[in-house]
Amino acid sequence: MSLSITFELQDADLDYFRQIMANTQSALSTLNQQEILAAAKKLALEVSGKVPEFVATRIQKLQQLIALVEDKEWDLTDEEKAEVLSALAYFSKPEDLIDDHVPVLGFLDDAIMIELVAQSLADDLQAYDEFCNFRTAEISRRGADAATSKADWLDSKKHELQSWIRRRRAERRSGGGGFRSIFRTGG
Repeated sequence: MSLSITFELQDADLDYFRQIMANTQSALSTLNQQEILAAAKKLALEVSGKVPEFVATRIQKLQQLIALVEDKEWDLTDEEKAEVLSALAYFSKPEDLIDDHVPVLGFLDDAIMIELVAQSLADDLQAYDEFCNFRTAEISRRGADAATSKADWLDSKKHELQSWIRRRRAERRSGGGGFRSIFRTGG
């Protein structure tokens, strides 16, 4: 038998966690990329056992953030990388609000922090996820040696957008009426 407990964090609660994050970021500003990523990976490894689903899904987001930084093909700018690393710095902090050894609840504060980081970087995570799906499709289509880059993905997105515009334009024209270019030929 399982027990489900739901709670909601109010803005004041979230502000408290954000303040802790900000304090930690400034205190750990001397850490380098390898140290920050190593600490985040260590947390993900420690949590790999049986933890509540709430924590497990947040750990997947943490792993995605780590991959986003390490993926050479994604090619983050220095500014983008610094933003993600700054967000991940919290996980380099040796002490937690809740000791990680406390059964079930030990990783709750980490999960909350991961969620706050993931929310603040939601657009980056969505774009990276789309890129990973694009890369997987390209490898499936062209073979394991298919090299794909962020530029390839962006080019693909540009072509998608252009196709969408042409399709919408054609749909509007087929409905009759509307603007008709004086530069169109044939009729």
